[in-house]
Amino acid sequence: MNNTSWWTRANDHILELALGLALLLVALFRVLFPVLGIADPWSPADSRTVRVDDAAQLPEAAASGTAASGTAVSGTATSGTVTLRGSGHAELVLTDAGLGDRLLLALPGVVGGLLLIAVLAVLLRMARTFRVGDFFVPRNTWRLTAIAGALVLMGTLVPLLGMMTTNLLVRGTPLAEAIRPAEDYAVLPVFLALLVGAVAQAFHSGTRLRADTDGLV
Repeated sequence: MNNTSWWTRANDHILELALGLALLLVALFRVLFPVLGIADPWSPADSRTVRVDDAAQLPEAAASGTAASGTAVSGTATSGTVTLRGSGHAELVLTDAGLGDRLLLALPGVVGGLLLIAVLAVLLRMARTFRVGDFFVPRNTWRLTAIAGALVLMGTLVPLLGMMTTNLLVRGTPLAEAIRPAEDYAVLPVFLALLVGAVAQAFHSGTRLRADTDGLV
C-alpha cells in the first residue's frame, strides 16, 4: 500500500515537472526569443510561409524566374523589399525589415505562444490539486472552461492574425495579388476545445455530486 502511494505521488510530481518544463520552453522559444527578434536588428525574423494563388498574374517588373510578363507565379517574385519564393506554400521574405514589419511577422506566433502558456499554467494549477487528491473542486471546472476558451482562440484568432498581418506586409505591392488569404482555421485546437468543454461539464457534474453527497453525510 505504501509503495502504491509512493508511486502515485511520484507520478504527480513528474506531471508537474513536465508541465513546468513545457511552460518554460514555450515561454522561451514561442514568446521571449521572438520578442527579442523584433527588437534585434542583427538577427530579426524576416520571413513567413504563405499560401500562393498559382493562377495569380504578376507584372514582369515584379517577377523573376517566370517565362514572360503576365505569367503565373512560380520560382521567385520580388517587389521592392518583399520577395515571394516558391509556389503553393511559398516563403514571403522581407529585405531590411523595419521594426513594424518584424512586429507584424512575430505577432501571430507570440499571441499563440501566450495562449499556450495560459493553457499550460492552468493545467499546472490543476495538477497541484490532483496531487492532494482533490479532483472535483469548483475551480477545476472553471479552469477547464478557461482552457477550452484559450484553445478556441488558438484555432481562430491566431490564423486570423496571420492573415491580417500578411495582408499588411504586402499591401500596396503587386505581390498582394498572388497571396491567397487563409480560407480555413486550425481545426485541431477547436476540436480539442470541444473535448475539454465536455470534460469541464463532467467535472461540474462530479463537483455537484460530491457536494450533494457531503450534504447527506
